[in-house]
Amino acid sequence: MTTFVFVHGACHGAWCWSKLTPEMEARGHRAVALDLPALGEDETPLRAVTFDSTIQRVVDTIGAETEPVILVGHSLGGISITQAAERIPERMRRLVYLSAALPRDGETLEEIYASPAAFPETPNRSATRSPDGLSYAFSPEAARGRFYHDCSEEDFAYCVARLKPQPLVMRASRLQLTPDRHGRIPRAYIHCEDDRSISIAMQKGMVARSPCDRVASLPTSHSPFLSAPARLAETLCAVSA
Repeated sequence: MTTFVFVHGACHGAWCWSKLTPEMEARGHRAVALDLPALGEDETPLRAVTFDSTIQRVVDTIGAETEPVILVGHSLGGISITQAAERIPERMRRLVYLSAALPRDGETLEEIYASPAAFPETPNRSATRSPDGLSYAFSPEAARGRFYHDCSEEDFAYCVARLKPQPLVMRASRLQLTPDRHGRIPRAYIHCEDDRSISIAMQKGMVARSPCDRVASLPTSHSPFLSAPARLAETLCAVSA
């Protein structure tokens, strides 16, 4: 049995993995999904969310497990799993990036997303910033197009009722990574080929800059945990074997 820990992306929560976790368990694995601060069912005020507290949530979740884990990050969750790997590399067997940000040392997410020359197909993300500057959010229409265009109406309704504003601090914080800690953990990347949130060109560009030892692809939107959970489970098992 392998323990997989799942870290959600922007505006989401542990709830987004609800169709995937039983698929992982059916294949003999333990699946743990967590809520990052101020997201999902977590009630941390937006003003209290910091980069450190977000990474510490991942670290604490992994620390509660009895064996090293495979840490899976989706979308913005790639930032969280990368910095968590720097803190406790001995507790991780592998990092898996699911259509996720794949940062290098010294980068911020804003910098990764700010290169149209490198990533010319990246679409406008249609996010609205809050008046206080602490968060951003997506309208239901924008969320449908960016995240869920191949998902059922039932799944879309389930998701849009649970989306919450995303703390902006995660986009602006600079990662600190070293080769002998984060750099020693094997990495896999799963491309979502029909992704309208992080384009396939951007995904491939990040992998080209930061090569992963295993790469796989799914013909899905940004949310294969909803539209193709069984296929995603098989892919996760394959890249983690």
